Amino acid sequence: MNSRISLLTSFMPEDADAALIVSAENTRYFTDFPCSDGYLLITREQAYFLVDSRYAEAAEKEAHSCQVVAYRKLSDELKNIILKNDVRTILLEGSAFTLNRAETIEEMVRPFGARCIKDASLDRIISRLRIVKTADEVGKIRKAQRITEESLSETLKLIKEGVSERDLALELEYKMRKKGADGISFDLIALTGKKTSMPHGVPGYETVKNGDFILFDIGATYEGYHSDMTRTYVFGKADEQQKRVYNTVLQAQLNGIRAVADGVCCGDVDKAARDHIDQAGYEGLFGHSTGHGVGLEIHEAPSVSPHSDFMLRSGMVITVEPGIYIPDTYGVRIEDMVVVTNDGCINLATLPKELTEL
Repeated sequence: MNSRISLLTSFMPEDADAALIVSAENTRYFTDFPCSDGYLLITREQAYFLVDSRYAEAAEKEAHSCQVVAYRKLSDELKNIILKNDVRTILLEGSAFTLNRAETIEEMVRPFGARCIKDASLDRIISRLRIVKTADEVGKIRKAQRITEESLSETLKLIKEGVSERDLALELEYKMRKKGADGISFDLIALTGKKTSMPHGVPGYETVKNGDFILFDIGATYEGYHSDMTRTYVFGKADEQQKRVYNTVLQAQLNGIRAVADGVCCGDVDKAARDHIDQAGYEGLFGHSTGHGVGLEIHEAPSVSPHSDFMLRSGMVITVEPGIYIPDTYGVRIEDMVVVTNDGCINLATLPKELTEL
């Protein structure tokens, strides 16, 4: 067993003999193998990765720290493992099982004397392991960030009056994949003009016009790990109000980043950013949380939100992304990913974020 699997078994409650993990992110976390349809059954002594014929050959070559079991009938292989390891109770990955899927597994294992535990305990254990990143994980996130930044830098050169949001988003995705990304972290956001007031607006056929804000919220994946970054630009010359809004967000983001360190409450990081926006006269125009964890998923623990009392720990990767959104006018958001350290943080973003007029 690798250290991740060993830690998981050490954290399992005494009344659990095994854990069953099915989400693509978590099976990859424990086996290093990308698979959209596998069953990782971890007993106290051995980890078994059950896959069908589509993945069997590749899993045999690439999956680590587990015994790969190619199945034709899942219930037969579960029976063999349960009886061999005297498994009586199985923790299910609660967030990944629908009611129907959980019931199906229960019906498979019940005849062999096993029962399923359907609660959030396994999810909490896995989150506890995944929330602090290793140097290798940070390296993959950093690589995803470099791909994102290079792709945006090249796309900025293509911006001209009349280019559409949709074309900018498509160009970004193309460049990311050409540079080695597995894929995109989420549906890329490229918004112009009034649509920048929508924090998660969808790129459409609206086109860039002189004086517009242009907001990019983008990210690539590399070996399964995500990046997340937001930059806002002005096409043409910014007016005084745009400059004031932008610089307020920038200072709020800098305040939030300065607040990050091991042992700091997530709510205090949010407060450091949000207070500056409120005190500048934009109270109520920053509606979302200041940040979130990033890793094998684009949104994972911890939540950097106003009411979070979670304490940051060295090695966590979080975003800091305050914004101001004035309805039917425009919006500004600036976002970096940072790695929490004992006395502060390391910013994984290197693109400038001072107000830039394109």
